[in-house]
Amino acid sequence: MGRIISLGWVVACLLIGLASPAAASAQGGCPRPGVGTEAKAPPDLFSSNGLLQFQLNYQTGIDSKGRTLFCFVTPDGAESPTLHVNPGDTVKIALTNALPQVPGGPEEQISDACGDSTMTLTSVNMHFHGMNVTPACHGDEVIHTLINSGETFDYTIKIPKNEPPGLYWYHPHIHGISSAAVQGGASGAIVVEGIEKIQPAVSGLPERLLIIRDQPLASSPLSKPAGAPRIPNWDVSVNYVSVPYPNYPPAFVKMQQGGKEFWRVANAGANTILDLQVMYDGQAQPLQIVGFDGVPTGSQDGKRQGTIVTQNDVLVPPAGRVEFIIAAPSSGVHNAQLVTNTINGGPSGDANLARPLVQIRTSATPSGLRRIPKPNGPPNPQRFENLADAKVTTTRTLYFSEIHVASGVNPPSLHPPENDSHTLFYITVDGQRPLLFDPSNPPAITTTQGSVEDWIIQNRSDEVHEFHIHQIHFLLEEVNGRRVPKGHQQFYDTYQVGYWNDKSKKYPSIKVRMDFRGAVVGDFVYHCHILDHEDGGMMAIIRVLPKAGG
Repeated sequence: MGRIISLGWVVACLLIGLASPAAASAQGGCPRPGVGTEAKAPPDLFSSNGLLQFQLNYQTGIDSKGRTLFCFVTPDGAESPTLHVNPGDTVKIALTNALPQVPGGPEEQISDACGDSTMTLTSVNMHFHGMNVTPACHGDEVIHTLINSGETFDYTIKIPKNEPPGLYWYHPHIHGISSAAVQGGASGAIVVEGIEKIQPAVSGLPERLLIIRDQPLASSPLSKPAGAPRIPNWDVSVNYVSVPYPNYPPAFVKMQQGGKEFWRVANAGANTILDLQVMYDGQAQPLQIVGFDGVPTGSQDGKRQGTIVTQNDVLVPPAGRVEFIIAAPSSGVHNAQLVTNTINGGPSGDANLARPLVQIRTSATPSGLRRIPKPNGPPNPQRFENLADAKVTTTRTLYFSEIHVASGVNPPSLHPPENDSHTLFYITVDGQRPLLFDPSNPPAITTTQGSVEDWIIQNRSDEVHEFHIHQIHFLLEEVNGRRVPKGHQQFYDTYQVGYWNDKSKKYPSIKVRMDFRGAVVGDFVYHCHILDHEDGGMMAIIRVLPKAGG
């Protein structure tokens, strides 16, 4: 499956399928709120007695702008529900692919299939992003799992007892069409409960969940006059409320004056990078950050008590999450907004422009949001405790790179549409030959359960990339060769590596510590989480072997 499948091609083929009489009922399958409306919380599903069991349908539809939508919906119509679980719980999902078949679309055969063995434009699976769970078949397995139109597949996800409490998410992860699926909106949040035991400052606060997604532009001029403002590559939405170019009418939320709220924000965009700020009359407000990527800040030193990190803005790459406490605007504030700032992604990078996202309206009445409970019992053990002081068994260097291919040039083992210029994306272990991802590729890295590794990840291209690894988190140790002070090091599952455009300087890089001391064994992947890059080949397989006698 080395094919590069363009977003436009996917959408065009699906529009043909949706236009058929058999698919007519699917056109309203992913309802969306109107522009400028309230960013209401997604529906909630809670585990009970250690189990969360439910059904999901993978559906599609077309919005008023002709964009193809995708979504996960329960049989009673709850779209993209938030899954609330506790450490030690089991999640069982019966996922049915309710998409219409696309006649005449491309197909690829895969070996060692988990589910169907034929990949099509309507295949789906689920990735439980950030969860430290098994990559075995019917678990968080994305390399060989295919669910095709009309098929039902059962997932069983066992949440470890030492899973850090915080914000995670789920989305499809079919290589070649993952960007189209995520831009269509097929994503939802997972909350591992118990953060108040590690970050007691959030106890009793109203909890607000904001899921920021991207989507193709609803309005894009065919030509741009000289001197006109830049155009973003993508529109964005907040809890499915679109914030469209060029005027960016924001969604809105209601906060109670004089209070504080606990905001859990996920960048569920396929390609859009965010630099978030809360602005009151033009002044950036302090964000009291209590968690990155599902791991409470400062929580992995063995004491099981977190620290608060205060910042005025926070970079959130595609797939990143940040959780913070924010004070509501006072009665004297005239304009209160959550915004994103312009990102310099490099000469070849997408245009991620500044724009408002959410207008904050205040009133004297409570918001009605669910409140975080008081701590009840001690914190659970933490998955990555004392990693900073662990003995390193191996050090590796990996790098991102790109090759721009002219029209009509097809490199070996790649079959893009004819007469299409494109870019090939790679993530490579230094010393190995660059390879586009293919599920039949052998593992690029093999390690053993119990290992602790330092990885230096370089960027040898002229646009930023977002490093992500499945099944584990990593400790950020260095950025561009500069040591992060030990007391300020945090855990992530996705982190940006800057772009390289000065041939006289070293490659931009990060150094991260990988923790294979947990229960996870088997094959899983690491990749750039700009999903157009992942679909274009920037992904590879790692194999974790069981430890001797394990």
